[in-house]
Amino acid sequence: MATRHLFCFGLGYTARALASALDPEAWKVSATYRTKEQAEEMKALGIQPIPFDDVFAGEVTGAYFLSSVPPREEGDPVLDRYSELLQDAEPAWIGYLSTTGVYGDTQGRTVDEAAPLKPTVPRSWRRAEAETAWMTLHRDFELPVHIFRLAGIYGPGRSTIDNVRDGTARRIDKPGFAFSRIHVDDIVQVLDASMEHPNPGTIYNVCDDEAAEQKDVVSYACQLLKVTPPAEIPFDEAVKDMSDMAKTFWQDNRRIDNTRIKDDLAVRLKYPTYREGLRGVLDAESQAEKSAQDSATALSDRVAKGIAELQDA
Repeated sequence: MATRHLFCFGLGYTARALASALDPEAWKVSATYRTKEQAEEMKALGIQPIPFDDVFAGEVTGAYFLSSVPPREEGDPVLDRYSELLQDAEPAWIGYLSTTGVYGDTQGRTVDEAAPLKPTVPRSWRRAEAETAWMTLHRDFELPVHIFRLAGIYGPGRSTIDNVRDGTARRIDKPGFAFSRIHVDDIVQVLDASMEHPNPGTIYNVCDDEAAEQKDVVSYACQLLKVTPPAEIPFDEAVKDMSDMAKTFWQDNRRIDNTRIKDDLAVRLKYPTYREGLRGVLDAESQAEKSAQDSATALSDRVAKGIAELQDA
């Protein structure tokens, strides 16, 4: 079987998870970088680093492209520089990671992919504009573009578990206000299914089955860690010392419909709610610790064996 090539514009949390999940015997993975530190990290992960400003068509012909690079005020930096390259590269698949923030505030109503886009904050406006630009490549040049509107991403090293441990978790009470979430492993599932069964021009909401209030998620994380949850804080009080960025996350109250990823891609979520997801985070930590311990034991055994052989010589 011929090796397939995943080419990532940017290697953020989600792209890194996808790259790690692919079979190294079946896939080659490359990604763009802007700093020497990023390049070294990619090499350590077995990913070929390529400078963002120096991607050539010959390197990426026939690749599967994933862009997780956020748009700027002046536009999408990937499309600004590489729209012609993408047209020439005969891509097998293109995925663009967007956000459910493009729906804006629905006052708690559930929205599917056909809902109008009414972003309320500048970063979501820029995402909506970037989506339009990527879809223009599909419409005008028949490129296999897919849009993935991601809910709040969490997973190992990036979850409420970490917030509780470092003392930054707060239980904010804003009745009826819910957030949609998605475990990074389930995003990987969706992207993998789409790469296996492309449907160019399709938009997917990527979230779990249960939008939940923030305070409930914190309470459950505390329960798993066997610690006393922090006292609830009324939203009107909590908002007084929030950063401007944090305030924007509390502007939009919406629930996201994820039917399409199940019906069209046959995805069955590993973590259908935050409960399974947070337990999965702890399980992943335990597995990582066990793997590290096993590696240390194996190294110690090899060293001991080597010393014994030298003594016997």
